Amino acid sequence: MIDLLTSENLMQLEDKYGAHNYHPLPVVLAKGKGALVWDVEGKEYYDFLSAYSAVNQGHCHPKIVNALIEQAQTMTLTSRAFFNDSLGVYEKYITDYFKYDKVLPMNSGAEADETALKLCRKWAYKVKGIAENQAKIIVCDGNFHGRTITIVSMSSDPESYGGFGPFTPGFIKIPYNDLNALAKALEDPNVAGFLVEPIQGEAGVFVPDEGYLSKAYKMCNEKNVLFIADEVQTGIARTGKLLACDHENVRPDILILGKALSGGVYPVSAVLADDEIMLTIKPGEHGSTFGGNPIAAKVAMAALQVVKDENLAERAAYLGEIFRREIRNIKSDMISLVRGKGLLNAVIIKPRNGKEAWDVCLKMRDNGVLAKPTHGDIIRFAPPIVITEEQLYDAIERIKASILSFE
Repeated sequence: MIDLLTSENLMQLEDKYGAHNYHPLPVVLAKGKGALVWDVEGKEYYDFLSAYSAVNQGHCHPKIVNALIEQAQTMTLTSRAFFNDSLGVYEKYITDYFKYDKVLPMNSGAEADETALKLCRKWAYKVKGIAENQAKIIVCDGNFHGRTITIVSMSSDPESYGGFGPFTPGFIKIPYNDLNALAKALEDPNVAGFLVEPIQGEAGVFVPDEGYLSKAYKMCNEKNVLFIADEVQTGIARTGKLLACDHENVRPDILILGKALSGGVYPVSAVLADDEIMLTIKPGEHGSTFGGNPIAAKVAMAALQVVKDENLAERAAYLGEIFRREIRNIKSDMISLVRGKGLLNAVIIKPRNGKEAWDVCLKMRDNGVLAKPTHGDIIRFAPPIVITEEQLYDAIERIKASILSFE
């Protein structure tokens, strides 16, 4: 069995026995600590993807890992058929933390999005008074909220929805960052909600115009439409604020969280809302066997406490300014645009001599920095927020050398 533990053999095992639903960068990771990861041969890398922002607090943060270990030795799962001694404590903690009346705990980001959609529709019928089965939810082109059938039904990406129909009805698709399109869609009296990413991460860190979120929120409020923010990737300090919506002082009617809610240690997601919305769902109408389990509760509290104790939002804002400035100073025709907020950034790569974003990522891997392209020509850069300034500058030099190698 020892002979199998090489990168090449382990990649072959995945190829032979696993579904081919991912196209990973060819590197096999075996260990992580802080902003660093190591492959099975022991080579060290800077992680500039952070499991799509799930490990904002860094790999294997000791406080979060210890919370998991301690709870796992006592009680792991009760289901929601019974009360447990962790969930209520967690629910009070997270609702105080984000200032909402109630939380509905789930596991994955996609589950949390599905939960928010169900909440919105239930509110539409019970509170707003929309006729049964007529509620509509506005979504944006370029969105990425997960991969369930309902969620891909609102996607504009053929790779996400192609071959998976028939699709779930009830969605109105409009261009992102377009207030006129939103205003037109809001004229429909059957619209119940507007689901939006404050920054579109999977689309290539598409940052909307300043004022877009606050104006969109106001427009929704005026039409009695719920503003639903998917902060699964942008939340938990990633963009330089606790939530990306905080940049414009927007308090979503429904807030969706995941990924770094557990520091990447355990699947934890959550939907937060006030009583008028949350209490429309009654016992038996929604649930999850693992949602709100004792491990998840303890891990999430530890993860959120680390964000506060280590001032990660302020850190992301400071380091993000350095990253964008230094990358923009690289003299290369391959860099056509640098954009982002906090430590969620993207570089659009212009092909040169037949070399594209994938080739740049392979060269960065060779130079000890891991990142991944999205949509072919965009490289997303999102290191763990605990990365030190010295480490960040070192990684930037490696990124620079990788890009300039194609000149």
